[in-house]
Amino acid sequence: MALHHAAADGFSAHADAYARGRPEYPPRAVAWLRDDLGLIAGKTVLDLGSGTGKFLKTLRATGARMIAVEPVAAMRAQLIAENSDVEALEGTADAIPLPDESVDAIVCAQAFHWFATSRALVEIRRVLKPGGALGLIWNVRDERVDWVRAITDIITPYEGDAPRYHTGKWRSVFPAEGFTALQERRFPWVHSGAPERVIVDRTCSSSFIAALPADELQSVAARLRTLVAATPALAGRASVDYPYVTEAFAARKQA
Repeated sequence: MALHHAAADGFSAHADAYARGRPEYPPRAVAWLRDDLGLIAGKTVLDLGSGTGKFLKTLRATGARMIAVEPVAAMRAQLIAENSDVEALEGTADAIPLPDESVDAIVCAQAFHWFATSRALVEIRRVLKPGGALGLIWNVRDERVDWVRAITDIITPYEGDAPRYHTGKWRSVFPAEGFTALQERRFPWVHSGAPERVIVDRTCSSSFIAALPADELQSVAARLRTLVAATPALAGRASVDYPYVTEAFAARKQA
């Protein structure tokens, strides 16, 4: 499966902004990994489409052995620099460089919409042990907040054909042969920090924004800074709270 141009270009060019701006995951995600995916010490988990390794901190809390697969070299380099305890491999969802039935769980964090195909699910099933778990998790902007909706309005015209979680197209591959039905959980979550990091860097790390020509990228960043300055809840603050809802899904490999 060829990488979508937005992922290949955007993530390669701005892996540093991705690492700075993307939120972590809520503490309740650790309980989800343990209770729904069965991840504990002695198990092995694959973080598929690991990016810069944002989800590895959460996975590490389970005590499981971690493997990361990431196709974009710049993202993988960031991952390796910050996670020396993780086996990091080049690969894609439809060509996972691991043996049959070799991992107890596969987790896709902020990633599955990029490779939501039947072919990828066949490959995921191949690598999972019998009864192994597939976990899908996304931090989703909480657009019930007016300034969060305004951010969406700024960036949506640039989406083009980039796969996006919010379209729901990734769901079309489910129910999937050889897997149980998806079980869904939702957790409210807040990303706190300086507006430049949690709003500007975060937004500019979106694949289709990061892939823009430099002048257009700077124009988007300028509009975001203008929004911050014009919003009473954000203006002049050293730290702001960016609201998210973490949406998590789990299924099991059937015998």
